[in-house]
Amino acid sequence: MRKILIVGAGHAGLHLAHGLLTHGYDVTVITGQSSMEIRMGKPSVSQFTFPTALEHEREFDLDFWSALAPQIREQKLFVYTMDGGVSFLKGSSHPGNGYSVSVDRRVKMADWLEFFEDRGGKVVIHGVTVTDLDYFSRMFELIIVAVGHGELGQLFDNDTSRFSGARPRALAQAHVYDVWPDPDGDENISWAATAQTAGNLMLMPMLGQDGPCHNLLLVDRKGGPMDAWPDRPRPEEQLRRMKDLLRKHAPHSFERIKDATLIDGRSTLVEELTPQVRNPVGKLPSGGRVLGMADVVVTMDPYTGETWNNSTRCAQAYLESIIEHGDQPFDEDFLVAAFDRFWEFGQDNQRWAEFVSTLWDQDLPPHVGAVMGAAAQYPEIADRWVQAWDDPSDFKNWLFDPEVALRYVEEVKARHGD
Repeated sequence: MRKILIVGAGHAGLHLAHGLLTHGYDVTVITGQSSMEIRMGKPSVSQFTFPTALEHEREFDLDFWSALAPQIREQKLFVYTMDGGVSFLKGSSHPGNGYSVSVDRRVKMADWLEFFEDRGGKVVIHGVTVTDLDYFSRMFELIIVAVGHGELGQLFDNDTSRFSGARPRALAQAHVYDVWPDPDGDENISWAATAQTAGNLMLMPMLGQDGPCHNLLLVDRKGGPMDAWPDRPRPEEQLRRMKDLLRKHAPHSFERIKDATLIDGRSTLVEELTPQVRNPVGKLPSGGRVLGMADVVVTMDPYTGETWNNSTRCAQAYLESIIEHGDQPFDEDFLVAAFDRFWEFGQDNQRWAEFVSTLWDQDLPPHVGAVMGAAAQYPEIADRWVQAWDDPSDFKNWLFDPEVALRYVEEVKARHGD
């Protein structure tokens, strides 16, 4: 039985740990927080679990919350342009009966960590240094690093050949009650918006620690109009400022959250991050190698809601690579190949994130305006846009290239006799 160590009890690491345990590997997870400390800790940036990722979770009996969480079957996207105009589209989350969910990370990770231990996985609660990894490299055949802060993150150098468009982000988040329903009457629809005069926002239904609520997330470039948090305001003041920003830059969303209240005193977050891609192989002082995964090596722009999608796809790619590798040594060639397997998805996801992030830096590209205009008339276009959030690889087939996008719109119009 091959012995594998996963450092970090986050979304990617625990998904992989459960997958490996299911396939008979000897898996140890080492983490700096117990499940109770996770539950009582600060919130993290909330993300979607899209339909495909949800199916991957169900493979290992990890979908604990679909019966309790709001089932997001539709998404709305607004774009507020430089000239004061607004475009929007509304699409379904899945071509069939599938849906997305969002669950407070504290709930999800604590439940997964406890379930891992209940299933016979080994959990060690302890901080980890690079020196510790050197010691562990003599005890385990493979070490996967799923936590990227502190000195462990310094093991992985930036890889500008894969992604060089680093743009520092400032974000603010609040979990709230008393959000007004969508004007169409759907309480479980998720909203996203890009305000070209400011930044981006998401307003998504989610399952919090005490039941259903909403997550409000504002993301802007560092120093932008929505970067209003240098003094790290107290929770109530932060929510007041968030409402003021939406009143100015995204009035439709403001109308839904104008009466919102915080769910508790631990429901806000202010954070800064820089999207980047790192070399996936870290070298230990002794010469040993470790493999970074998910956020450690591919940091996504949080506005896209793709972070957990990336984590799940990375865990699946690593799991498949490990199983197929059999009893062969986990050498550097294997580590690189495992990451490359994930990067087939990750590069398209990162390209989508970069495309979205640049919308606020320029006038709305004419072809994007044309697509959004057509999406308001032809639901199949809006559905394709929203469903590609599940697998952003589809965007390169029809949206990024202006000529291809406009030709696609004309093809849809022709099918409808227009």
